[in-house]
Amino acid sequence: MKKVIKYNKLIRDRILEIIESDGWKPYSRVLNKKEYLKELKKKVLEGAKELIKARGKKEIINEIVDIQELIDVLMLEFSLNKTQIKKQQKIKNKKRGGFKKRLFLIKTEK
Repeated sequence: MKKVIKYNKLIRDRILEIIESDGWKPYSRVLNKKEYLKELKKKVLEGAKELIKARGKKEIINEIVDIQELIDVLMLEFSLNKTQIKKQQKIKNKKRGGFKKRLFLIKTEK
């Protein structure tokens, strides 16, 4: 009986080789630009969920690396550079603040 595992997700460039070296036959396709951008964004969410579950410095670093890789690719795809991002970050920090104070909003009343 054949064993089939469905993924339907964006993968890193060398994953097909790794799957084949483990004796599996992968089925894949190349995404068009619109699909690619959508899947990159979904992958950031997947990475964020994994970061929430991560325990210990090594796991946390690993998840941050994945998220950073996705952000780098998104920046490339949208023709953004680190200077633009840092500039916008400063604007947002000045307007709304950062996250250094560890503030946690419980509720508001009126």
